[in-house]
Amino acid sequence: MTYLFTSESVSEGHPDKVCDQISDALLDLMLSKDEQARSAIETMATTNRVILSGEIRLRNNIPFQEIDQTIRHVIKNIGYEQGEFNWKDIQIENYLHEQSADIALGVDRNGAGDQGIMFGYATNECDAADFMPAPIFYAHQILKNLSRKRHSGIYKGLGPDAKSQVTFLYKDNKPVSIDNIVVSTQHHPDITNSFLSEMVIKTIQEVIPKNLLCPIDKIYINPTGRFIIGGPAGDTGLTGRKIIVDTYGGAAPHGGGAFSGKDATKVDRTAAYMARYIAKNIVAAKIADKCLIQLSYAIGMTYPLSIYINTFGTSKISNFQLTDFIKKEIDLTPKGMREKLSLNKPFFLQTAVYGHFGRKPEENGCFSWEKTDLTSLFQKLS
Repeated sequence: MTYLFTSESVSEGHPDKVCDQISDALLDLMLSKDEQARSAIETMATTNRVILSGEIRLRNNIPFQEIDQTIRHVIKNIGYEQGEFNWKDIQIENYLHEQSADIALGVDRNGAGDQGIMFGYATNECDAADFMPAPIFYAHQILKNLSRKRHSGIYKGLGPDAKSQVTFLYKDNKPVSIDNIVVSTQHHPDITNSFLSEMVIKTIQEVIPKNLLCPIDKIYINPTGRFIIGGPAGDTGLTGRKIIVDTYGGAAPHGGGAFSGKDATKVDRTAAYMARYIAKNIVAAKIADKCLIQLSYAIGMTYPLSIYINTFGTSKISNFQLTDFIKKEIDLTPKGMREKLSLNKPFFLQTAVYGHFGRKPEENGCFSWEKTDLTSLFQKLS
């Protein structure tokens, strides 16, 4: 069977990602003050304005000045010092309020912070992609490299806002080559299209293996021919609108709940991380070539209502056996997941761009769900 499959990524300067980063930076700020802080922060960004809303709870209120400084610091680090979106003079409106007592009631007894379904996925389809689908993995790599060059000053004249899109040719469910690539990047008016194309193509060639790369005439750079107005000045941003970019690029389902701005009592985030952790370890243990896991929860309840596993006919062990083993061996309560993955630490800003999965575990505990320390556990089933 032969087919094409496409995934996209967006840079840290994309309007929606600006908002994800602000929401997660504020979550980190609260966790730095109180490890038991509760947060569900939504951010909107538009021309020279950032608007906050959502629910929070922590022991002591944070002065608005600290919130203001945190937001401006995020925007400055991204690189927005433009006329219509500038970290120095944006207006910030704060409509954050106390978490609902009805929600807190369930969470305080270690129940889930909401109902919902969450998915985790892993595949060994591409050796270099760290158990991620190849299209989303390389879409992220292109923009990460472009961002490094912009921040280091190697490529002058690039703006913070950018998008990539990578289409792979699959044969027998394995990615064999890239069919086409699209990159759109904000730029200074003085940058010519030819120079811009040269910079971006070089960036692509540095991260895409030669045996996978498509011909240069199938790499499309700024297809409209002009991308000067970008970021929230060009397109309003909202937290949680890039959930497919955050996960598996469309290669696996998404439960619907966004991640950014939510503390670890929210199973939208925590259970999605745990499901990825389990799926990745199953594939890393060579139990299956790919694995999809769904978990479902009800607000206030401690244990998942259901566990679904699909190994797409690639597993040496039946899906029923895997499900039963996971129930017995892994703590899937909200408290158990938070403790196992160390999710009460202020590291979530790191997750807000270039995907929550397929990343390297950090010394501060971030991306703990990307560890493969459960492989010996699953190998007992072999």
